[in-house]
Amino acid sequence: MNALRVPEADVQGWKCAACGCELTYQKVSMQYLGGLFQVELLGCQKCGQVIVTEQLAQGKMHQVEQVLEDK
Repeated sequence: MNALRVPEADVQGWKCAACGCELTYQKVSMQYLGGLFQVELLGCQKCGQVIVTEQLAQGKMHQVEQVLEDK
């Protein structure tokens, strides 16, 4: 399954608060309402934490949520 790259997650220059490593794109599995989605989000290669920006959460993810709930 190909991962969907989320341009809203493109936050240049962010570093992991725990590790201090620069964030890079990583494939992440997200599950919602029984569906499993592969997306690329910025995250830490060392500890695996990913960032979901407010813009992403209230924008694209909210749109996907509405589409899935309407089905």
